[in-house]
Amino acid sequence: MRTTLAFLAFSLLAILPRSVTAQTTIRVNCGGPSYKDSHGQIWQADFGFSGGIGYTTSATTLGTSDSLLYHDFRFNPTSYSFKVPNGQYHVNLYFSEDLAIGEVVGARVFDVSLQGTRAFTNLDIFSEVGGNTALVKTANINVTNGQVLIGFEHVAGINPKISAIEILPGVAPPTLTMNFKYPDGTPVAGKLNYAVTSSLMSFNGAEALFNGRAEAVLFSNPSALGISAQFTVNLNLTDNSGHQLWKLTVGMNPSGVNLTDVQSSTLNVIVQRP
Repeated sequence: MRTTLAFLAFSLLAILPRSVTAQTTIRVNCGGPSYKDSHGQIWQADFGFSGGIGYTTSATTLGTSDSLLYHDFRFNPTSYSFKVPNGQYHVNLYFSEDLAIGEVVGARVFDVSLQGTRAFTNLDIFSEVGGNTALVKTANINVTNGQVLIGFEHVAGINPKISAIEILPGVAPPTLTMNFKYPDGTPVAGKLNYAVTSSLMSFNGAEALFNGRAEAVLFSNPSALGISAQFTVNLNLTDNSGHQLWKLTVGMNPSGVNLTDVQSSTLNVIVQRP
């Protein structure tokens, strides 16, 4: 994915925040009992699994308003399968590394497949977000055999684990995750300010960082938001004391760029302390 597209997508967060319209779906609290989350949504008690053992931990999970959802997990599952009508679905897989033995890069590495095809290769939870921190991996799938099939394959170290599974009808837009850290690995506490201007429209706002991270929806059709001409995106990162740590200005014309193949992406940015 082109970096400029990522910055554009983040700037549009004020109009459409990362969310999914409530609808009939499958939500599973892997390894645990039913759970009602902070949005009032019910996650069913663990079902649909083949192999593995359910575990519970008391560790607090960062980067989420539903830490309890990550307390339970299924260790070393072979697969999960769910009967659904044929069609397109969006799958969210929830992970966290909350075992001390796994809090080392390479301590737990595994592959995840969707519908028999590898979707996430060499997944290392701790390497991506650190310990006791929520990680959500997302993908769109097309079901043609009446079943959603999620497979897990051990690659290195400890066996795979998963905390929750969410399957939503339809195809959700891809997302951009931005991680801001200092050179020593400490997450930045602050906000990312953005402004988008063109001859036809303009908007601005700010997104507070949570554990140094913020997320946004990626759009394949900017004209749907009223952006059809040359525009400029201005971004700047400030800490909680108001110090500017990072900035970027990007000019772009959506008519000259192919956005149809944009996929979910992660951007890691290292900034210096003021």
